[in-house]
Amino acid sequence: MHILIVEDDRELAASLKAMMEASIGVADTFDTVADAESALLAFKFDLAIIDRHLLDGDGLSLLPTLRQLRPRPATLILTALDDPADIVAALDKGADEYISKPFEPMELIARARAVLRRYNLDETGCTQFGNLSFDLINRSAMVEGSIMNTPRRELAILEALIRRAGRVVQRDNLEASVYGLDDELGSNVIDSHVSRLRRRLREAKCNVTIRTIRGIGYMMVQE
Repeated sequence: MHILIVEDDRELAASLKAMMEASIGVADTFDTVADAESALLAFKFDLAIIDRHLLDGDGLSLLPTLRQLRPRPATLILTALDDPADIVAALDKGADEYISKPFEPMELIARARAVLRRYNLDETGCTQFGNLSFDLINRSAMVEGSIMNTPRRELAILEALIRRAGRVVQRDNLEASVYGLDDELGSNVIDSHVSRLRRRLREAKCNVTIRTIRGIGYMMVQE
């Protein structure tokens, strides 16, 4: 999953990024409405976590742009404004969740997962292909019920592929699911991750593999 964080407190933004990447998916941070809007129009995000008091305006001004996106990211407002009128205004304009600062990290993660579950997933939060299942909420992969020990980057690739199983995932879309916008990528870094992931799937006796579509990307198929 790809998460947009809009927060102008650099220390908090870094903390949120680390928190989300440890529990949900790759995250990118922005500190202005303008930069966040540009990112939303250029890249696909699954979740947006937005502060209100930003360097160039109110984070709520991003909600009309978010409403127009297809698919639309789930949206969580994270702000120090805790007046009931502020909460109602945000929800009326299209926010899915509203959390006041200061907040408990575990609560934020739980509410972010709940929003994603309501928005994008079935009730179990799992998707299945062949004998491989992926828990999209707790971010774990299993083969016939046995958990695969999978590093974070490979797990993100596996998630992106199983969510589009049987369809080609273009290389740039796969990179966007795994790496932040500021990460520097080597020319064959995705190939290396995919190669190691194929080996893990074989060792786990999974009847699913990853096929390379030369010049385009990758596709998850059943063997």
